[in-house]
Amino acid sequence: MAEHSAPPPGAPPEISVVIPMKNEEGNVQLLLDGLAEACAGIPHEIIVVDDGSTDRTAEIVRAAHGANPAVRLIRHAHSGGQSAAVHSGVLHARAPVICTLDGDGQNPPAEVPRLAAPLLAADAPARLGLVAGQRVKRRDTLSKRLASKFANRLRAFILKDNTRDTGCGLKAFRRAAFLELPYFNNMHRYLPALFSAYGWEVAHVDVAHAERHAGRSNYTNFGRALAGIHDLIGVAWLIKRAKKVRPEEDDYR
Repeated sequence: MAEHSAPPPGAPPEISVVIPMKNEEGNVQLLLDGLAEACAGIPHEIIVVDDGSTDRTAEIVRAAHGANPAVRLIRHAHSGGQSAAVHSGVLHARAPVICTLDGDGQNPPAEVPRLAAPLLAADAPARLGLVAGQRVKRRDTLSKRLASKFANRLRAFILKDNTRDTGCGLKAFRRAAFLELPYFNNMHRYLPALFSAYGWEVAHVDVAHAERHAGRSNYTNFGRALAGIHDLIGVAWLIKRAKKVRPEEDDYR
């Protein structure tokens, strides 16, 4: 069962920033400070999902909540993975628009308002469901960049999702649209394809990328490759069988 702090008082937020974290005690405060500054002009909440950390991540978030009530903590007793963490955060979010970014500090918080803007605009297309970040000038090792490039090309070839960098953690989407999608492990890597399959428009925004400030990655290239093979087959199956018809307006409304 997830443990979470009470939402801050006041008007409902316009965006909920959801951050999955596991053993990121060296990055959490820097990331929270950056988000508070970047989102200062937007009613917001910041939801940190501690995915079974064994370090001081949760302790630091609790202390940050005392200084900034917009910061909320959700905890998984055991690690469920990034998709599980994002899903828990979205379920507990109060805003209609969700922004996500990775907890390792490599996604600059300053990019969050740019991603949310198309969805918050007064003239936002009704069917715009997802704004996906695409990293430029990545600050990763050569092996990680090459593995990601291969995986992205293979995924794009099979799923035809027109996305250069689906692994980027920086995304903004409509909460209601996300909760319509089928939930499964590693679904966060396939959001552009899933949103498109379920009738939503997808926009792309180039975003910056930073070096990791502290800690180390919770993933390996080999582990991602093994999971990716099974995921691609499953996602391709889901997309072929996605619901294509949407109801029209209720005649009696």
